[in-house]
Amino acid sequence: MSTPVSATDSQSVRFVLDGKVVTVSGLPPTTTVLEYLRKVAGRSGTKEGCAEGDCGACTVVLGELSQAGSRIHYRAVNSCIRFLPTIDGKELVTVESLEAPDDTLHPVQRAMIDHHASQCGFCTPGFVMSLFALYLNRSAATRDEVVDALAGNLCRCTGYRPIIEAGCRMSEYLEPERWSPAEAQSKARLENLRAVQRVAPGSTLCFSGYCAPRTLDELAAALETAPHSLVLAGGTDIALWVTKHLRELGPIVYLGDVPELQQIRSSDAGLWIGAAVPLSRAWPALVAAHPALAEQARRFASPPICNSGTLCGNIANGSPIGDSLPALIALGAAIDLRHGARLRRLPLERFFLGYQKKDLQPGEFIVGVALPPPRPERYFSSYKLAKRFDQDVSAVCAAFALEVADGVVADARLVFGGMAATPARAAAAEAALAGQPWSLATVENAAAALAADFAPLTDMRASREYRLQAAGNMLRRFYLQHTPAPPTLRTADALVGMGLAE
Repeated sequence: MSTPVSATDSQSVRFVLDGKVVTVSGLPPTTTVLEYLRKVAGRSGTKEGCAEGDCGACTVVLGELSQAGSRIHYRAVNSCIRFLPTIDGKELVTVESLEAPDDTLHPVQRAMIDHHASQCGFCTPGFVMSLFALYLNRSAATRDEVVDALAGNLCRCTGYRPIIEAGCRMSEYLEPERWSPAEAQSKARLENLRAVQRVAPGSTLCFSGYCAPRTLDELAAALETAPHSLVLAGGTDIALWVTKHLRELGPIVYLGDVPELQQIRSSDAGLWIGAAVPLSRAWPALVAAHPALAEQARRFASPPICNSGTLCGNIANGSPIGDSLPALIALGAAIDLRHGARLRRLPLERFFLGYQKKDLQPGEFIVGVALPPPRPERYFSSYKLAKRFDQDVSAVCAAFALEVADGVVADARLVFGGMAATPARAAAAEAALAGQPWSLATVENAAAALAADFAPLTDMRASREYRLQAAGNMLRRFYLQHTPAPPTLRTADALVGMGLAE
């Protein structure tokens, strides 16, 4: 039985692998889990393809104790963009971990073979691990669940039909002695994982170039002392600075071990999501409050990305194509910021000052994002336009929140991503709607006003002209979805010509 982490282990990364506690020290903090597996642990089953979290060949599964400590949550992540110190206190599962003592295959592996779901085999371990995570959580998965689980895995050889078939049939095999859904929650696994939790005073993981505070006050103090440290959450963007740009990072302060930042709170005051809450937990909470976000949530990113990346990380990144931002701004979100003991709340739309410029002082960090409660009288929709359904950057993303009283627009918030240096409201288009009848003619005037709001760029995703036309068409689509009366036949014919109806 392993002993709990003590203060003497504060400079060593500890995690569980194949039922044993592994202790690692002396590696740079930006060492990825993939690098550790292949170069240190000799586990070459995990492959490197893109080194940016797109292809899924590097997929592994992480097990993490629930806040109550009574259950292990297993989720697939991209090991190529996950820094090794961030798996401290967790269980790591690789494709080699599925090997049974008698060499029998796990049901996921058996299904992949029986349904001819592998050819060259390079991508296969990643597919196996994505399906394995699904198997532990939903062994009798539906086809849609299998397709969603594989959204972050690419195959160049086999084609997806046999792989999807394997995922749909994996529950038909006898449960294995190791790594069945029940055995994954066994007492032995729970005890091993509890043993690597940092509960002793002074046991906070902290070594040269890396610190992982355990409380909100400790985090604030660390950043006040070293205000130019790099704040790390999921790393799905920051890790690319290392793997693709080959940058040397400065001191890192990791916020993923602060329990207060893992919270989601829902009350009469609205919804609050902490800065360390992964997207895979944040999006369901958002969709529960605002069902119109369901498609946006499904298309946002792959499960491995959503299992590491955070909603507040998407905010802090400040990308003009951060797909969560238009919806959050349209819904009137605000962010809670902290510097030392000072707290402030800032409307999200005022956080972005320019391209990659934010109203964030050195040593200040995002604590969470707050959304007001849903308003039944408000029309709300969010749209994403991209070349692919899954795993693609938007050409244009839009979110609209609008209130109509007695047939007249009382309030309008039109927010676009991909149209400017930051996600931004369309002030001229909003003015064209305000106080006007909620009609197609009013919407046409607002669509025309978008040219005064934005001067989008032409790039590999879309031309300037296409973006402006698409933005206007999104507004027309919003009108069709929320018009009190069906359009006339003549109007409907015109919408077919715009590609908005069939």
